[in-house]
Amino acid sequence: MLNLRVDTLHENILLIRDENALGTVYNELKLSFDKVEVSVQDIITERVFQEVDKYNQQAQGYLHGLVQPIGKSQTGKPSKKQPINAELQVAIALKAFANNVFFILIDDLQAESLSQLITIKSNTMVSFVKLTPLVGG
Repeated sequence: MLNLRVDTLHENILLIRDENALGTVYNELKLSFDKVEVSVQDIITERVFQEVDKYNQQAQGYLHGLVQPIGKSQTGKPSKKQPINAELQVAIALKAFANNVFFILIDDLQAESLSQLITIKSNTMVSFVKLTPLVGG
């Protein structure tokens, strides 16, 4: 008699929201992790990889979120759809976080560093808040 043991992968899912400084949500997505504790850097990296994958698979491209294809026109649309490099986009996003281009709220508390660890719970929410420069400032 053969005994088979099936292990199911427990996925830890984070709800990600993109918001402006006024709290208006303009994009939502979910990220799955195979561990309960992740760093801010893990969250940014996984998000960018997911966005790059979505962009590279769609004929029109995917322009929401952190990934911004290099060589796009003034209208925000790429001049020619070409696959983009995930590692380069991760580096750009991590640098943007370090330079306060956007900040991350985890259950309404601001993430302080890329190495900060988060324990994923069933209701954990992560908000990416993009800062926009003041006109004339």
